[in-house]
Amino acid sequence: MAGTIQIQPTQAIALTIDRILDTGQLTRLEHLQLVTTILSDYKVTDEERSQINRVLDELQVGHLKFRE
Repeated sequence: MAGTIQIQPTQAIALTIDRILDTGQLTRLEHLQLVTTILSDYKVTDEERSQINRVLDELQVGHLKFRE
C-alpha cells in the first residue's frame, strides 16, 4: 500500500534545498516531496517556490544527480 507524502514545514524546505544545492545530489523522495509541495495547496512563499523551481531546473539540465 502506498504511503502518504508529508509536506515539509518552511524551514525544512529551506534546509533541504540548501543541502541539495551544496551537494549536487538529491534522493527520489526529496524530489517527490519538493514536487508535491509546489503542486499542492500548501502555502509556499514566492521565495520558496523560486528555490524549488531552481532545484527542478538544475536537475533537468543535469547539474544535479539522484542518489540512492
